[in-house]
Amino acid sequence: MADGAGGIEAEGRTLPHNIEAEQALLGALLVNNDVFDRIASLINDSHFYDPVHARIFEIAAARIQKNALASPVTLKPFLEEDPGLREVGGPAYLARLAGAAISVFAARDYAQLIYDLAIRRNLMGIGDEIALKAQTVTPDSEPREQIVEAEQQLYKLAEQGTAESGFQSFLKAVTDAVNVANAAYQRDGDLAGISTGLIDLDKKLGGLHPSDLLILAGRPSMGKTSLATNIAFNIAKKYRKGARPNGSEGAIDGGVVGFYSLEMSAEQLANRILSEAAQVPSEQIRRGDMTEEEFRRIVEAAKDLESCPLFIDDTPALPISQLAARARRLKRQHGLDVIIVDYLQLVRPASAKDSRVNEVSEITQGLKAVAKELDVPVIALSQLSRQVESRDDKRPQLSDLRESGSIEQDADVVMFVFREEYYKEREKPSDVKTDEILAWQEEMSRLHGKAEVIIGKQRHGPIGTVELAFEGRFTRFSNLAKPYGSNDREFG
Repeated sequence: MADGAGGIEAEGRTLPHNIEAEQALLGALLVNNDVFDRIASLINDSHFYDPVHARIFEIAAARIQKNALASPVTLKPFLEEDPGLREVGGPAYLARLAGAAISVFAARDYAQLIYDLAIRRNLMGIGDEIALKAQTVTPDSEPREQIVEAEQQLYKLAEQGTAESGFQSFLKAVTDAVNVANAAYQRDGDLAGISTGLIDLDKKLGGLHPSDLLILAGRPSMGKTSLATNIAFNIAKKYRKGARPNGSEGAIDGGVVGFYSLEMSAEQLANRILSEAAQVPSEQIRRGDMTEEEFRRIVEAAKDLESCPLFIDDTPALPISQLAARARRLKRQHGLDVIIVDYLQLVRPASAKDSRVNEVSEITQGLKAVAKELDVPVIALSQLSRQVESRDDKRPQLSDLRESGSIEQDADVVMFVFREEYYKEREKPSDVKTDEILAWQEEMSRLHGKAEVIIGKQRHGPIGTVELAFEGRFTRFSNLAKPYGSNDREFG
């Protein structure tokens, strides 16, 4: 008998199945079509071991979805000539199935059993295929490629197991919202999400919220990667595990961070984090040009960083499907609370598209899907177009985002990093123009060590500007000491 779940009947080996469970479930479906709504998100015709049962389920499902009755009588015309059904007694078999029906309440359990057995058969099929390919030695069959292929097949199989949640009652949604508000209230009205470690940014965002896609954009040399690295380090170093209010085990402070560094190597990124933690300029660390005291600070910082749950993946040109699969694996193995992608335009779409806009659209939609599926915030860095440079006011705006339509649409929050000091530095007047030089120096001292994070879009909060301190030597953003009573600029 062929396998309805895609496996192959092996010689002298019976694949896992349960014909009685299939008969009982089909019987219940033919007696009461409402059963379909309970099981449709879990199984389909491919999960049945017996091909006759697979065809009966396929036809019954097609009728029910058209709001037509599926019963032994209405299915009879479709299956009368079926050779497989003829083998088991013809249309009378449908009546026998209805007679073996289980109660509606047990239907979900039977469907789960059928699904689990189908997955086992698929696993055996994949195992056989891996063994067969490994045995076949050809110049084209690279073992590394076979591992990736096998991994993809297994993740594809794992993805099928995520049953759709479907609709939930408004009462449940409201209860969840109240629980989030209560958690923030218990923290003295502080944050509903994960803290970035930057007080003023947290006030504006309310922390990083699960299932949100945050875009952090800026022109080159503005400090996008530095800010993302700072946030990652701040979250990872505060990580504390314990029992959450809902009873599950997980991060009660800080979190586990997955950092996809598609531009810089893991070693370069670690160098930046070490520079920030030890307060030793990164170029000195690279050259080894340090005093004994600075070297001691680096060693101590490295020891502290050892226990930080910050995981770096520096695979270049990573496809969005692989990025999602690796994030799932990290969540299973170590937990996962925040994902950072540096940067969005370097992620590859699953398949080539007719235009770059469509490719970026697929990537942003994919990142938003990962955020929702794993219930974690995703921070994706993005490049800005050159039109910023041609304006007098170099502050970025939403229209400056490259392929902006899809990025702006899919993101929950869009932030821009802006350092006016960088542009002002390049406007230095000639030394002979004394008045202009003095005015320029005064302006430079006002702007020195300051950066702005402009929040251009936020679904659940205000837009506006947050001022931060920036120490270029250590590529570090930190909270800006402000005069008493001063406020952030806020719009809308």
